Amino acid sequence: MIPRYSRPEMVAIWSPESKFRIWYEIEAHACDAMADIGVIPRENAEAVWKAKDVEFDVARIDEIEAVTKHDVIAFLTHLAEHVGSEEARFVHQGMTSSDVLDTCFNVQLVRAADILIEDTKGLLAALKRRAMEHKNTIRIGRSHGIHAEPTTMGLTFARFYAEMDRNLARLKVARDEIATGAISGAVGTFANIDPAVEEHVCAKLGLSPEPISTQVIPRDRHAAFFAALGVVGSSIENISTEIRHMQRTEVLEAAEFFSMGQKGSSAMPHKKNPVLTENLTGLARLIRMAVVPAMENVALWHERDISHSSVERNIGPDTTITLDFALARLTSVIEKLLVYPENMLANMNKFPGLVMSQRVLLALTQAGTSREDAYRLVQRNALKVWETGCDFKEELLADEEVVAALGVDQIEANFDLEYHTKHVDTIFRRVFGES
Repeated sequence: MIPRYSRPEMVAIWSPESKFRIWYEIEAHACDAMADIGVIPRENAEAVWKAKDVEFDVARIDEIEAVTKHDVIAFLTHLAEHVGSEEARFVHQGMTSSDVLDTCFNVQLVRAADILIEDTKGLLAALKRRAMEHKNTIRIGRSHGIHAEPTTMGLTFARFYAEMDRNLARLKVARDEIATGAISGAVGTFANIDPAVEEHVCAKLGLSPEPISTQVIPRDRHAAFFAALGVVGSSIENISTEIRHMQRTEVLEAAEFFSMGQKGSSAMPHKKNPVLTENLTGLARLIRMAVVPAMENVALWHERDISHSSVERNIGPDTTITLDFALARLTSVIEKLLVYPENMLANMNKFPGLVMSQRVLLALTQAGTSREDAYRLVQRNALKVWETGCDFKEELLADEEVVAALGVDQIEANFDLEYHTKHVDTIFRRVFGES
């Protein structure tokens, strides 16, 4: 991923230096395990640890790979240059390249997941704070983009919190499912390496042994991992889309923070554009872009092929780096989001009283009017408000049939905004678990 959309901690996981360090640890721990069961001499295993403080020369490994055309062999050759060829002769004993590559990849994905989980916790904290702040800030709810009934800005933040809380659970499951390693040798039969080696290596790396692998770790695990990331990306877009709508000039119920010296347009100095949430909408597309290739990686030939490899070399770093950046950016947007309660009320009252149409409908049916007649009475008055901007309550009070059915006092009683917020506390307890 390009630096513009990257953060250093996540990028570091995918650096060549980090990868080779993990490869080294896999090989060194495997040597220890083999020495423990008497397969190789203890002194050879100990000799491998002479390289524990070595910074592996990426350029040198690339130079060797240019000849060998094999990345793992190039690394092992470079490792022997540090350890000594005689001391290193038992390195990779009974192992195959996928043992190193797949186990390393899963270590990287687990470390990436840990960052993403913390990112999501940070976003949840921001959403909760804003939800509490605007728990009773009235705004109009919309269906099909059209005014529906009153809700609150707090409920908007709360539903995004609940969605991201589900995503946190998904990320934790994805992390657990991907946290496996395989040191099972060619075609996964352990013919040339003892299963105890796999158990030892996995324990040292914080993984569980893959219950059954071929020559590769099953890719349904990876498909589930990237699918979870894709869902998180979609939730980021969901939140971003709402903010983008709220920042539209004719709405302006909320807006991204506009910093001192910031410019919105090269041509129009008045512009304040929702550039961050538009950016997040685009990044969400990139995150989801990994899902289908990850799914297609599940079907591999027999016990191994490498059709998945080129895909994962791209989607592993790109998707986790992008999602890390996107979560951090969205958290900042939420923390700094400017909210305009007065504009929310003004928008709701653009068609005065119209949002109370259902309550009047229900009141009429409760008073004995058939639903069909009640709907007709309410709609004929509501349509006047749409067409002329008149006051809905005043039209109802001037409608003899409605007054005959409800009376003036009952009509007036149906225009209390607090009617629509009476269960906000209940919803908040469901979401946040607070009394």
